[in-house]
Amino acid sequence: MDTKNSFNLLSDTIKDRLAAINIREATEVQNQIIPVINQGKNILFESETGTGKTYAYLLPLINRLEEDENKDKVKILVLAPTFELASQINSQAKLITDRKTALFIGGAPIKRQIEMLKEKPQIVIGTCARLVELIHLKKLKISDLQAVVFDECDRLVKKESFEDTQALQECLPKEVQTIACSATVNKASRIFFAGMDNIIIPKENILKEKISHWAFYAETRDKIDLLRKFINAEKPEKALIFTSRSDQVENIYNKLTYKKIECACLHAKADKVARKAAFDRFRSGKIKILITSDLAARGLDIPDVSHIIQMDLPSDDDFFIHRCGRTARAGKKGINVVIGDAFEMRHFAALEKKLGIIVYPKQIINGKVQKPVIEEEE
Repeated sequence: MDTKNSFNLLSDTIKDRLAAINIREATEVQNQIIPVINQGKNILFESETGTGKTYAYLLPLINRLEEDENKDKVKILVLAPTFELASQINSQAKLITDRKTALFIGGAPIKRQIEMLKEKPQIVIGTCARLVELIHLKKLKISDLQAVVFDECDRLVKKESFEDTQALQECLPKEVQTIACSATVNKASRIFFAGMDNIIIPKENILKEKISHWAFYAETRDKIDLLRKFINAEKPEKALIFTSRSDQVENIYNKLTYKKIECACLHAKADKVARKAAFDRFRSGKIKILITSDLAARGLDIPDVSHIIQMDLPSDDDFFIHRCGRTARAGKKGINVVIGDAFEMRHFAALEKKLGIIVYPKQIINGKVQKPVIEEEE
């Protein structure tokens, strides 16, 4: 088994398609995971953000699918916690195969999705609740399913998603190959996916080696004004701004827009069309600043994000890691900025110790990002 270059296990057609999108060498996670999936094993694997997990499972599954002459049945099912991640996986699948794919998420008209199933997709990607609904309606038939993937599995088994994920799992054929992955596989994931091979890809220390961490102190009432000053001073090439509170997304957007800073916003309350339009504009580079709640922190591969700006620190430290992971992807470097009050600065100091990162205090002085001025004692 050649694990030095797992792409040797793929068909020439798939390798040509990868070359067409400038992917010629497998990443470490792809080298380790592709051969294992090729063997039909059930696996739970963990690999840092930005390391290529999506193609680690899609490539071997699609490679196997393209050897199958039966094109009328659903063979691959991929589950994701958010519309944005599901949509991204669908787009990535389309780049490497001509086999039909279909995207099914809640909030979209179910009648239209039922019509899509009549086109007989072989690869179905979506959120658990909607897929369970389609299965129960006997519109989505998975008796011929070969493999199921639980992407960002730790979030899929969190309290708010657990029932839907479990309901989906109970619908699966007994012999289906099961794959689960995340950048942060937690205890709940290991319990839910018990009995599967566990593979942890050695960390590349992206959080420590590739990302610079900056801390700006600000009281809550002053945060957005400091954000505006930072944007004007740093002029980020592409910045993703996070806030834990959905209601703050629009507030930040309105205040930045009022100050003539062009940006877009993305949050769970917005309809799917608006969310997709905002995300596509940011992804394509038509707009340089996107404000979002944590729904966009998970698994999204957005090219060339130079800055992550966190307007607060999430209560779940895994969310901090996933936020940071939207920058410094594919070998590049990035900057993670935290704008926080005294409590959040203490939390950031604790994260610095826990994660082994170095946090650099910063201030805006004379319109430039600089080290804080330390006043000498008289």
